[in-house]
Amino acid sequence: MSWKTLDDMDLAGKIVLTRVDINVPVEDGKVTDATRIERIAPTIRDILAADGTPVMLAHFGRPKGQVVPEMSLRITLPALEAALGQSVTFIERPDRAALDAATGPVLIENTRFSAMEEGNDPKMAAFLASLGDIYCNDAFSAAHRAHASTEGVAKLLPSCAGRLMAEELGALEKALGQPERPVMALVGGAKVSTKLDLLRNLVDKVDVLVIGGGMANTFLAAQGVDVGKSLCEHDLAETAREIAAKAAAQGCEILLPRDVVIAREFKAGAASEVVATENVPADAMILDAGPESVAHIVQTLGRVKTLVWNGPLGAFEIAPFDAATVAAARAAAEATQAGALISVAGGGDTVAALNHAGVAGDFTYISTAGGAFLEWMEGKTLPGVAALMGEG
Repeated sequence: MSWKTLDDMDLAGKIVLTRVDINVPVEDGKVTDATRIERIAPTIRDILAADGTPVMLAHFGRPKGQVVPEMSLRITLPALEAALGQSVTFIERPDRAALDAATGPVLIENTRFSAMEEGNDPKMAAFLASLGDIYCNDAFSAAHRAHASTEGVAKLLPSCAGRLMAEELGALEKALGQPERPVMALVGGAKVSTKLDLLRNLVDKVDVLVIGGGMANTFLAAQGVDVGKSLCEHDLAETAREIAAKAAAQGCEILLPRDVVIAREFKAGAASEVVATENVPADAMILDAGPESVAHIVQTLGRVKTLVWNGPLGAFEIAPFDAATVAAARAAAEATQAGALISVAGGGDTVAALNHAGVAGDFTYISTAGGAFLEWMEGKTLPGVAALMGEG
C-alpha cells in the first residue's frame, strides 16, 4: 500500500480539510467517552504546528440527510477543545471566506445533515473541495463508506492520510498485507452467517485459524458433534464444511475447541462444568472454550509471529464464561510485550473483551474502526483508502 502522510504535504498557509471520526457516545448532553476525539488530536496539532488550518469534517449519528438538532456536532465541542487544549470555531454553513479568516481549528456541522453526503454526490464533493487546499483523511472507521467527505473530495484535492489513519493502515499491512509468518487469526462471535466473507478470506491468508464463540458450535455440528442446546446455525453446516475443505486445501490449520464449558442456563454464577466437545449433554449449552482448548491456543501462539484477533472465544460478558477469552488474550499480550508477536485486534466485542481482560494496551495495535476493520479483514476494497492511493 502506498499513501501520502502529512509529512509529504506543504501545509503552511493552507486550509486542510480533515475528515475525522468524532461520532462519540453522548448522554444528557455530554460526551461520555472521548476516546475517538482524543485519537484525532495528534493530526490536528501537527497541522497547526505546520502553520495550516485544520477544518474538521465529521458525521454524528444517522440523521438521514435531515437537520436533526440533537445530532449537531456542537455537542462535541467541549470534549474537542479539552483534547486539543484550545478553542475550536464551530461553523454551521461554511464558506471559503469564513475559513480563510479562521485563526485556529474549525469544526463544520454534521456532514450527514445533507443527503448528498451519503449519496457521494459530485456537487457536494466539489463544494467541499472549494473550501480547502488539501484533504486529509484521519477517519479509517468511515473509510468503508463511499461518501462525499470520505471518497468524493479526496479525488479533487491533493490528499493524504492523517496520523491515526496512517497508523491504522500500517498496522493492518503488518497483520495481513506483508505479515511475518506464521500468521494466526482468532475469530469468535455468535454467528457464522455474519462472518462468512471474513472466514473465506482468512483461510487464503493465514496459517492457523482459531474459531471460537457460537461460530465454533456450527463447525462442530458440521463435523457431526452434538452441541445440545447451544447457539448453532445448523443450516450452515454445508458452508462450514466447504470453508474447512478450502482451509485444508490451502494448508490453513483450523483450531476448534477440544473441550468446552457448559451450563443449563446463561446467567452469572450459573452451575457449569467442563466436558469434551463430543460429550455435550442434550440439555446443555456451550458457553466457553475449555482449559485444554485454551492450552492448545496458547501453545500455538508460541510458534506464530503475527496474530489478528476479531471476536471473543465465549460469552465473555458473564463470568465464568470469560475465562478462555481472558486467558488467550493475556497470553497474546505477554508474547507481544516480549517482542515475540505482532498482535492486531479490532471489532466492537473484541475491544470490549480485551479491555475486560486488562490487556488492550499491551497489543501491538487495537483498531476501534468496527465495520471498516471487518471489511478490511474480509479483503474488501475500502473506498476511502483507495481514494488516498489514487485508485477507484
